[in-house]
Amino acid sequence: MDIIKKLLGHLGEYKRPALIAPLCTMVAVGMEVLIPYIMAMLIDQGISKGDMGKVWLYGGIMLACAAVALVIDSASAVFGSRASTGLASNLRDALFEKVQTYSFSNIDKFSTAGLVTRMTTDVTNVQQAFNMSLIIATRAPISLVASLVMSIIISPKLSGIFLVAMVVLSAALIFIMLKTMPLFGQVFQRYDALNASVQENVTAIRVVKAFVREKHEDQKFAHAADEVHDLFVKAESLLAFNNPVMGVAIYGCIIAISWFGTHSILAGEITTGQLTSLLGYVFNVLMSLMMLTMIFVMVSMSAASGQRIVEVLEEEPDIVSPQNALMEVPDGSIDFEAVNFCYRTGDGEGEETLSGIDLHIDSGETIGVLGGTGSGKSTLVALISRLYDVEAGTVKVGGVDVRSYDTEVLRDAVAVVLQQNTLFSGTILDNLRWGKPDATLEECKIACAAACADEFIDRMPDGYDTMIEQGGTNVSGGQRQRLCIARALLKHPRVLILDDSTSAVDTATDASIQRAFAEQIPDTTKIIISQRVSSFGACNRILVLDAGHVDAFAPESELIETCAIYRDVYETQNKAGAEADFDKPEGFTYDPVSQRFDPAFADELPFEVDPVKVAELARKAGE
Repeated sequence: MDIIKKLLGHLGEYKRPALIAPLCTMVAVGMEVLIPYIMAMLIDQGISKGDMGKVWLYGGIMLACAAVALVIDSASAVFGSRASTGLASNLRDALFEKVQTYSFSNIDKFSTAGLVTRMTTDVTNVQQAFNMSLIIATRAPISLVASLVMSIIISPKLSGIFLVAMVVLSAALIFIMLKTMPLFGQVFQRYDALNASVQENVTAIRVVKAFVREKHEDQKFAHAADEVHDLFVKAESLLAFNNPVMGVAIYGCIIAISWFGTHSILAGEITTGQLTSLLGYVFNVLMSLMMLTMIFVMVSMSAASGQRIVEVLEEEPDIVSPQNALMEVPDGSIDFEAVNFCYRTGDGEGEETLSGIDLHIDSGETIGVLGGTGSGKSTLVALISRLYDVEAGTVKVGGVDVRSYDTEVLRDAVAVVLQQNTLFSGTILDNLRWGKPDATLEECKIACAAACADEFIDRMPDGYDTMIEQGGTNVSGGQRQRLCIARALLKHPRVLILDDSTSAVDTATDASIQRAFAEQIPDTTKIIISQRVSSFGACNRILVLDAGHVDAFAPESELIETCAIYRDVYETQNKAGAEADFDKPEGFTYDPVSQRFDPAFADELPFEVDPVKVAELARKAGE
């Protein structure tokens, strides 16, 4: 009942149709229950006595009752549909709004596919169950009770047959429901796995095709689908007993009433018309019981769905803004003080990802972050914008614990271009304005110029009005990265974090982006995560992480001398860059200190050139 109360709490503006629908059903049932009783009078007072006047009278009354029942039943269906679809709409809105408040750890708990299943399949099940409850759950018990009352009025003796049938059917229904409800709960868990398979395949379809793994993906999906199929078959096999049990009850009642009713007629206890009406009430009673079985089946399915929906609605976000939260970030300084962090699994266990992190970054500094896979680079920067909370220690931005800020204010001040760059369906301008909804076209152009995105946007026929497909599938990886960087720059952040966000652009473009950062946002603290040292040319200091620990944090010149990890990466990449860098055009020399190509013929040109831009143009000409 608690689950039902919480679900119905989202009816909102649809309470009125939810009340009108069962009221209409009650009136319609009243009309339908009168029809067998009037039929008995038609037979006994009209047909049996040859009185055509009574036949026409009672026939007309029956027709009027049927017409009223039909009209009101139709109205009941309309109001019921409006209320149930309204409830479903409100539930989906509430679920989506709740998920927006979740931290990453909350989403990890349910999984993306699990949340999608709850907003679609589970809400649809609740919608159907609610619609049935408004109409059938009202009709069935009222019709059942009214038909029993009328049967008792006609013949208390014969009506006892109904009671026996009801006891048998009720016992069978309770047994079936208790057996099927746990199975339906398992079914919806398997739906999560099924949706996860679909989501993963569609998202990574290019990789699937590139590695010719279609058959493998088909088999994986088929396995998930078979699990859902097997559980449904098991549940439906139990529910299949409804029909034979119902059939035995209906036909058993008809035979028993016909047999004992004949003897009652001969004994003068009832009339022929009354026996006919009793048979009509048999069908009403047993059809009501059949409708109740349908409700029980739907309740069995929707109970599991309702529980899953309530779980999401009741989940408390791990990260919320405190009372009296600070509404301004003074500067871009960052401090990590004895920070430990680990990702928790569903049982609360987890392996430590970061341990003993102590760092101080001045406002306006440019910091490089280097480390192997799993060293904790992305986790480290996720703590700055409070996408996760630390297990121990403190993370400060602007000299203040991040937990003291309003989360929206903090995340507006800390712009993050994540490793997985995401664009949304809409124009390029629409995507850019995610960073600043009221940004002018000129502001967007300035941000795109800084991110080196203007050169490919200007080549597009529609320019900034070019439509981007969902996920940005109609632009290249490098173009997608540059648009995401421009989007972040529009926020004018205190801190800008690039989480391996220039991996898909060439080194010349990367250098241009770094130079634009230094010129246009000198007071913004910039943190650049990368696997190539050429991205660190403008960095004041470089942080080297190893297995969640700080291995070194110093300027590049010191790291080459003191940090074995950085020295190995630096020497390996610079050797490769000097000998075979794909951005090195013929006639250019490579300077490993500035990370730039200098044209040998620059002095011969009659105008001033930017070596990086010239290198980029030469590379493109070579292509």
